[in-house]
Amino acid sequence: KPNDRVAIHEAMEQQTISVAKAGITTRLNSRTSVLAAANPIFGRYDNQANLGTNELQSTILSRFDCIFIVKDINNDDANNRIAKHILDLHQGRISKQTDTDIPFEILKKYIKYAKSKVNPRLSATASDKLQEIYIEEGKNHEDKDRQKILEMEFNYGQQLEAVIRLSESIAKMRLKPEVGLE
Repeated sequence: KPNDRVAIHEAMEQQTISVAKAGITTRLNSRTSVLAAANPIFGRYDNQANLGTNELQSTILSRFDCIFIVKDINNDDANNRIAKHILDLHQGRISKQTDTDIPFEILKKYIKYAKSKVNPRLSATASDKLQEIYIEEGKNHEDKDRQKILEMEFNYGQQLEAVIRLSESIAKMRLKPEVGLE
């Protein structure tokens, strides 16, 4: 909805949220992460159309670090497996928890530790490699006559920031003090 897009835009771009209550308007600072999901118009993604035609505006899309398009492909075999799995779950034939699940309390401690104690930064080699890729991509962009990715202008500065954020997040997940080449 247009109102939701405006709110998301402000939070992602300006790091603020405007609130209007009882005749008082205020702007609050926000550090935010946005995880969004959307269904395409008419309920099915049109493979022949670009993202914009599928009702996903490039002004919002360009601000996300990662975009995943998940399609429900109509396939009898896959549909049968999914239906059987769901029915088995509801009839108690399959346990929802597996042996590989991490106990919730341990996961909470891990996340708390990573958030409070681990603050990874780019290593010099990772920084040099990202700069090299950034410059190369810029050349490719010019060579392809103002190439458009997903039918929207591709901002390499924003994408570089996104790659850095994702790299730092992966290093934090691994409890590493530094972002390496991997």
